[in-house]
Amino acid sequence: MVVKFRNIELVKEISLCTSLSPGKPSYLSKDRGPLLGQSIFSINGLSWSHQRKIIAPEFYTDKVKSMASLMVDSTTTMVRSWESRIEGDGGMAGINIDLELRSSLSADNISRACFGSNYTKGEEIFSKLRTLQCDVMSRGFIGIPGSRYIPTKNNWEIWKLEKEINSMILKVVKERAAANYEKDLLQMILEGAKSYGDQESFPSDVSLDRFIVDNCKAIYFASHETTAITASWCLMLLAANQEWQARARAEVLEICKNNLPDADMLRNMKTLTMVIQETMRLYPPVVFVIRRALQDLKFKDITIPKGLNIQIPIPIAQQNPDQWRPDAHQFNPKRFAKGILGSSTSPSDYMPFRIGARICAGQHFAMAELKVIVSLILSKFSFSLSPAYHHPPRFGLVVQPGNGVCLHNRRVS
Repeated sequence: MVVKFRNIELVKEISLCTSLSPGKPSYLSKDRGPLLGQSIFSINGLSWSHQRKIIAPEFYTDKVKSMASLMVDSTTTMVRSWESRIEGDGGMAGINIDLELRSSLSADNISRACFGSNYTKGEEIFSKLRTLQCDVMSRGFIGIPGSRYIPTKNNWEIWKLEKEINSMILKVVKERAAANYEKDLLQMILEGAKSYGDQESFPSDVSLDRFIVDNCKAIYFASHETTAITASWCLMLLAANQEWQARARAEVLEICKNNLPDADMLRNMKTLTMVIQETMRLYPPVVFVIRRALQDLKFKDITIPKGLNIQIPIPIAQQNPDQWRPDAHQFNPKRFAKGILGSSTSPSDYMPFRIGARICAGQHFAMAELKVIVSLILSKFSFSLSPAYHHPPRFGLVVQPGNGVCLHNRRVS
């Protein structure tokens, strides 16, 4: 059974809850198990707390700063391919950006961040993960007890891919035990896990090997899918709002001049930050915040029995005119001019990275990646929406463009 919260005061109380009793629903580790396993995104209680202490520090701001150059390298490669395409097409090219961002750039970014100079091995793993993701999402009988054990063609493919991916990740981990590698994300998580305690200190349901494998898969899934889609929405909104595109580009050019962006430059891009924040308000990466009552809970005058799932519809909370003014459904980055706290009469309604104790550990990584992608594209191209663009957002696990986003791109003169 699921209860959906739309009352703003209830949402605020849940968002401020620091208890671990509102946990993640069991289907994430069961029906979505081949993707998320027993990772930080799917487990509860002490096992989750243990993993959070290892993983969260690797996404702190100082660590993310060291990854900025990897993001720039990946995005620069894509930008150069667009420049060649524009030159070959006579000065203007129609580019399906959401396809480009999802199929190559975002996966390349997380591959480089995780695997560093050995990112081609990461790309091979993540290519199989993309296939696994499609197979898991098409399984079609979420929540039916025992359905994931039925030997259907789809399940056989899932089992085969899961075994191959797990083996590939562990092979990379074992290779690192015999050599010195640069401090990429995978290496830092490995060291964090070892420094936190030996294998015997891990909870009985999460071995060190499983911790590495499941979190490597989960980080890819969360980083690749949500970042690529958010960047697509951001570029679509800038294409439809040329004044804001010009303002954001002017800021990028003023800060970067003729240089590639670095972490300090990204931090100073205030207008671009506002644009990205407004994009995530209108098109949040995830549709619902979902929590499971691990024990009887009480919020305000509502008692939530143990075992009940709680759903908070993020788009409704983030576009309520009572909190976000009458233009709540319009693109207006100025509402974030004073930051998130000054954006609304109830800032706790803003939850693109979810809420409470389980707020996304990778939010700084995601924001840095989005700034790199959008700033480099702005610095090189002016763009407008293709006349063929249709706007039906598709609501699933994420809010994605239903028919893709095609932009007409020209070189900035």
